[in-house]
Amino acid sequence: MTESTLSSALQEAASNSKAWPFLEAQRLVKRYREGKPDGAPILFETGYGPSGLPHIGTFQEVLRTTFVRRAYEALTGEKTRLVAFSDDMDGFRKVPTNLPNQAMLAEHLGKPLSRIPDPFEKYESFAAHNNAMLREFLDRFGFEYEFIAASDRYNTGQFDEELKNVLAHNQDILDIMLPTLRAERAATYSPIMPISPTTGTVLQVPVEVVDAAAGTIRFTDEDGSVIEQSALGGQAKLQWKVDFAMRWVALGVDYEMYGKDLTDTGVQSGKIAKVLGGRKPEGLIYELFLDANGEKISKSKGNGLTIEEWLQYGSEESLGFYIFPNPKSAKQLHPGVIPRAVDDYWQFRERLAEQPLDKQLGNPAWHLLRANGAPEGPEAPGAGDTLPVSYGLLLNLASVLGAEATSENVAEYLANYVGEPVDSPELNQLIDTAVNYTRDFIVPTLNKRAPTETEAAALRALDAELAAGNAQTSAEDLQTKVYEIGKDEQFGFENLRDWFKALYETLLGSAQGPRMGSFIALYGIGNTRKLIAEALAKA
Repeated sequence: MTESTLSSALQEAASNSKAWPFLEAQRLVKRYREGKPDGAPILFETGYGPSGLPHIGTFQEVLRTTFVRRAYEALTGEKTRLVAFSDDMDGFRKVPTNLPNQAMLAEHLGKPLSRIPDPFEKYESFAAHNNAMLREFLDRFGFEYEFIAASDRYNTGQFDEELKNVLAHNQDILDIMLPTLRAERAATYSPIMPISPTTGTVLQVPVEVVDAAAGTIRFTDEDGSVIEQSALGGQAKLQWKVDFAMRWVALGVDYEMYGKDLTDTGVQSGKIAKVLGGRKPEGLIYELFLDANGEKISKSKGNGLTIEEWLQYGSEESLGFYIFPNPKSAKQLHPGVIPRAVDDYWQFRERLAEQPLDKQLGNPAWHLLRANGAPEGPEAPGAGDTLPVSYGLLLNLASVLGAEATSENVAEYLANYVGEPVDSPELNQLIDTAVNYTRDFIVPTLNKRAPTETEAAALRALDAELAAGNAQTSAEDLQTKVYEIGKDEQFGFENLRDWFKALYETLLGSAQGPRMGSFIALYGIGNTRKLIAEALAKA
């Protein structure tokens, strides 16, 4: 199959795919049926507020946007751009309690984030520090993007023409915004916020447009003096919803998604963009994350799961896999979802190579493997890769080892199981995260109960079968032996599930567990017999 044939096959499959990134991409294609008028690439944007460090919400928004971006490229064969925009001209509203130099920061409340000293004393400003962290964060995950800081555009005059346009339509924007505001807020609202020439703070005061074409405005400063000054060159900042719209028009943004909490912002900003002579971008409104209790995640409550915590217990790919499905449905985000996400990701990845193209495009692994590079041809690199054991099996092995579990001894067991040293970076990562997860979440909950009389009899039978075998017995043969004992009527199990539950609770100390044949092969027949002996000693 030639390269052009591959591309045609991919585009045809993409045009019929019901996977959500392709549905979004198909909608974006309809935006410009004859192509973008100026011939420029389709522009995707994600926004970032640098009052805090990048977090899991930042990751999911950039990743989901990238899914749509790659889907659009597969569908059309066209190049695209992704801009990560930092709103670092926003006023500093509250001092986060987890930052150093609290007193210094408190002195700069109200000023643009880009004009506040860095509390970490590493960069020229607080925003510069957090912008650097954002770029480091995005680079860490291999995202392809262009970074734009609001302060650069405002201060250098690159937004000046857009600011004049806002001033020229000041009343039109007020007509859109004032009906949406409470009376108290409406009394001080202005689409443009001047920066005080005396204190440097971003002012929330009524503004009179003196000369829109020249960019001149008049307002009352904090000390009561009436000031007439330019709004250009970084001497003013637009209100959030107006800034959102202005940015869409100024940059020519074609696609931007945002959370459900910004639904109203999207509506009002879309109206303002139209007033400014532009067009609201296409986009998806996604649901927000919930904690283990189904409550909205709050930074102040600390009831969420950070990306650092996820990566301590699972892989980047597993996080992406968990994020992928149903962006319009809320997802609970807590450590308990990680093991399944890891194993499900690898199952989907293994299945990918055997799937026809139309099924591949609905496979989350296809999108994840292509997220940070769009290879020619329909199949993503890494499709069909497999691991010799599941994450769940590694968790069971580590839990049996208990407090003594280390990456080194788990790797030794695994090397004996597969017959060669573990040298795969992905497998080594899986081992490290399994040990971490077991230590923090499984070992503290383990409780091996004593077997009942009939369960003890079944365990003795299993022990006898293992004693008669040898170290080379395959996992499948071991599984068969376990099955046969569970089906033997003399032991009185109503079904195999009861037998396996007894094995998990008496040998492993948990209500759920692995495929026992694989576990015995991995842990070793001799070590498994020791577990049985310990359980029988309690009978």
